[in-house]
Amino acid sequence: MKVLVTGGAGFIGSAVVRYLIGKPENVVINIDKLTYAGNLESLENVKDNSRYYFEKVDICNYKKVSEVLKKYQPEMIMHLAAESHVDRSIEGPEVFIQNNIIGTYKLLEATRKYWSSLADDEKKRFRFHHVSTDEVYGDLENNNELFTETTSYSPSSPYSASKASSDHLVRAWHRTFDLPIIVTNCSNNYGPYHFPEKLIPLMIINALKGNPMPVYGNGKQIRDWLYVEDHASALYRVLTTGKIGETYNIGGHNEKTNIEVVNIICDILDELVLDKPRGIQSFKDLITYVKDRPGHDKRYAIDASKIEQELGWTPIETFESGIRKTVKWYLNNREWWTRIHDKSFMQK
Repeated sequence: MKVLVTGGAGFIGSAVVRYLIGKPENVVINIDKLTYAGNLESLENVKDNSRYYFEKVDICNYKKVSEVLKKYQPEMIMHLAAESHVDRSIEGPEVFIQNNIIGTYKLLEATRKYWSSLADDEKKRFRFHHVSTDEVYGDLENNNELFTETTSYSPSSPYSASKASSDHLVRAWHRTFDLPIIVTNCSNNYGPYHFPEKLIPLMIINALKGNPMPVYGNGKQIRDWLYVEDHASALYRVLTTGKIGETYNIGGHNEKTNIEVVNIICDILDELVLDKPRGIQSFKDLITYVKDRPGHDKRYAIDASKIEQELGWTPIETFESGIRKTVKWYLNNREWWTRIHDKSFMQK
């Protein structure tokens, strides 16, 4: 199966590429424009594989995307390219509008033209899998509610609004043009190769450097955490067995407050790191509460029963097992995140 992945040098995208290449029946074409968060060093173990191809392409460039589709003739597209950091969307929304909305539109149009040119049997096999977020649903009022596939959209940030817009575009191209699409909305991902601006890698790296570990507000915001390799396996299950036109929510069944997550990270680091930064007894000494983010959603929680019941997928990792693997990975791969901090990875 020949799969084109957009944003395959990002955190989730690179996990998907590694997962796909791990199955010998797959050929992967990775297109990524390599923004600050796109890192080809996350794909070192697949870059020389004869079934892997990389093209530096911006999905906003209709002509270039069309050329890639014509050159490689993919049978499936997995669309993961997106700006994804809420804080950055608050500081500068325009790039989120451009990449997440306009980029998805350009990709859809290039894909529609390509799909229309396929033979009937190829058209039937083709899938456009749009990977989105649970943040499009807004937040939940109480602890008894869960996001389902029919939850109304109520995005809170420029980031989630731009992703909600892209979701609507994808579904419109299915309804209007019959493009065979599938949409997935996932909970918060974590794991190896996560860009250091996000909560879990930021806390790990700041702790190891002896820097403050900043927690927004009171740290009581609740998120459902999904190990990124579990997410990659779920996306593959949806791509290969999901029903055209359907939406599948993907969650990790791991609701934790942000401060719980930070404390768990500190406990693991206290156990594994004997040479602590000067002046601290425990890494918890570095926890610092800072002013809350504007419009900060209080709780996300996914009902993932549909993908379990219809496609037979459930996550393998508990939060306890996944977070321990993640902390160990950052301890053992300091060069990877050090090169991100000094930006030397962008010079390769």
